[in-house]
Parts: sequence; structure tokens; C-alpha cells
Amino acid sequence: MILVDPPSWPGHGKFWSHLVSDVSYEELHAFAAELGAPARGFERDHYDIPADWYERAVALGARPVGSKELVARLTAAGLRRRKVSSPGS
Repeated sequence: MILVDPPSWPGHGKFWSHLVSDVSYEELHAFAAELGAPARGFERDHYDIPADWYERAVALGARPVGSKELVARLTAAGLRRRKVSSPGS
């Protein structure tokens, strides 16, 4: 299932949502392509989508969930890829 959290993440003068799949990266990439998200929007295990795309993602079938549930479902599916911290950070 495709999941999307509320657009509450600030960056580059906008607010952003995270778009994930709790099934597979293939499902996620296919949905993102249908939504029109550029490949550069993919980071490790999710796509960052701007706030003005949130309603369209939901209309296309993404299930709105809170950020904590999104991470929990991604982790439970074995699809969570944590950011690797560099030495000294």
C-alpha cells in the first residue's frame, strides 16, 4: 500500500510530505511515476513530495497516515533504509 504523511516537513521554502510503500520499492516507483514525481525526489526509501501534491497523491490512492505510523509501517515491511551517519557527526 502507498502511504503519505501530512506536509509538515520544511525545506527550500516549502513544506513536504513523505511518500512510501509498505509493499515494495517497485510499487512506490510506479506510483511516483503516475503522480509525476521526478526520480530526484527519491531518497533512500521514500519520495519527498511538495505540499501541493498531497491531495493529488491521496486522490490517486495513497493512504494518509501520521509520520510515526508511516515510519512504523515502512520498518515493519523491512523497507526502511536509515541514513548512514559519517564519522565525526
